[in-house]
Amino acid sequence: MTTGGKKSFGEVKFCLVFPCETLSVPVMRRVLGDTLRRLGVDEESVYDILLAATEACTNVLRHGGGPVNGYAVVTSLGAVGCQVEVADEGTGAAGSPRGAAAPGPELPAAQLPESGRGLAVMRAFVDNVTLDSRPGRGTVVTMRKHISWPADAPLRRYRAAS
Repeated sequence: MTTGGKKSFGEVKFCLVFPCETLSVPVMRRVLGDTLRRLGVDEESVYDILLAATEACTNVLRHGGGPVNGYAVVTSLGAVGCQVEVADEGTGAAGSPRGAAAPGPELPAAQLPESGRGLAVMRAFVDNVTLDSRPGRGTVVTMRKHISWPADAPLRRYRAAS
């Protein structure tokens, strides 16, 4: 399957869309976590993905820029891993080229000021984090995590039957 001329990351893709309200974050955690578990993702990976996604969603609420009405959490699962994109409808920011690796902290996460730890936290729990923020187009944080699927995972059985 391709999207926009690019090969898609996963074989299963789902999207959650939320208003920019504080209550949306625990709802996202519940729905995303339950879905990942039902598809056979191991508990340690679910924990890591939820922690990183929670941080990205919280950043939308705190730093969305301008009037952000809502945001989307798009999850793709495939043979080797999981990709979660958190995209807002904010004003975006200048100076972040499309698909750039999220800027790295110069200090360990424990030594960063509380408000500067978000990207470091995400990076600590998933394998790859990129940030795409452009004026007038909002911000997309993309997080990828490698997953080893157990033989009895429902998603693995689904792929085998296809």
